[in-house]
Amino acid sequence: MKEMTPYERAIASIQNEPVDELAASPLALGLCRRLMPQKVTYKDWASDPKLAAESFTKGVEQWKLPFTVTLIDLSITAADLGAHVRMDTENTPFVDGHIIHSMEDYEKIQCPDVTQGRIGKLIEMNRLLAPKIKGKSFHIAFMEGPLLTLTQAGGAEQVFMDMFTDPAPVHKALSETTKLCTAGVQKMAEAGVEGMCWDYLWANYSCLGDPEYGEFEGDKYAKACNEATRATGIGLGIHNCADLPHLDTQIKQFGVDMYSMAYYPLIPGSPTATETIEKGYCDKCLVMGNIDPQLFIRGSVEQITATTKDLCQEAKTALCKKGLNSRYCISSGCEVPPDLETKLENVQAVMDATHQYGRM
Repeated sequence: MKEMTPYERAIASIQNEPVDELAASPLALGLCRRLMPQKVTYKDWASDPKLAAESFTKGVEQWKLPFTVTLIDLSITAADLGAHVRMDTENTPFVDGHIIHSMEDYEKIQCPDVTQGRIGKLIEMNRLLAPKIKGKSFHIAFMEGPLLTLTQAGGAEQVFMDMFTDPAPVHKALSETTKLCTAGVQKMAEAGVEGMCWDYLWANYSCLGDPEYGEFEGDKYAKACNEATRATGIGLGIHNCADLPHLDTQIKQFGVDMYSMAYYPLIPGSPTATETIEKGYCDKCLVMGNIDPQLFIRGSVEQITATTKDLCQEAKTALCKKGLNSRYCISSGCEVPPDLETKLENVQAVMDATHQYGRM
């Protein structure tokens, strides 16, 4: 089979068509700023749509990434609800001032204008990026889902307690965060992205069971986001880097095209690549996973090459047993650490190792 372009490999992998080799796309996101010719701090990168778009473009050019997921950080939607975000020079922005201090505060939450604030900047960044990587890398926008938006803005511990003691105000707030998300995906589609990746973080058995997750996101609020995504005509994706994810809900019930997941080897029940494929989760969905992100900062080229080799062989064996042509992408289980100490050569090592050991 002739060598495919990264973009051709991405499309074929989503559609379970034959590929020359497994797709490989580590989630090197904030790390891309280090590819810029000038010094770009994380604060600058997270605040300037033009710098972020240029950085993602550099990542595609440098590493020939078949997929580009435009995650900036997980405080964007919370910031536009009024939460205070701390933005250090070289750290990922995070919420350090929550907006929920009483049950009445849930009633005050209103869907903001998504064309303004940090969400507006995220949309603008995707608009600038779209023509730069069109036909080179499958462009997937990223936003926090309704429940993650609320827990980031209000504080997870507070929201989880209130979900069980007085759920009505929480549901009212979730209706507003869902409006934010559905308005956001519409604008993302208009910006020219090809897919939407929702972070439905709390769909994992370490935090919520199926009934609780269904009530507070899956059955209504995530469903609205998924339907809004489908209505735009772009692909539907989910990222869940938590352990023990609700795979039946998030893959089979939601009917997604792409699913990004992590693997926690020390946690009993954490699904391996083999189990994920053999249990049918790749039958209609591309799964991206699941190299330990910390290996990119702590490991050597030799170590990450060996890990990638093993994952390629594991995925190919399982895909073959299921009669699948592709539908698995070698990736990091979560974002490659954007730290200044992360080794850029380790991202290249994953790409090189997949090219060598992921041949189909």
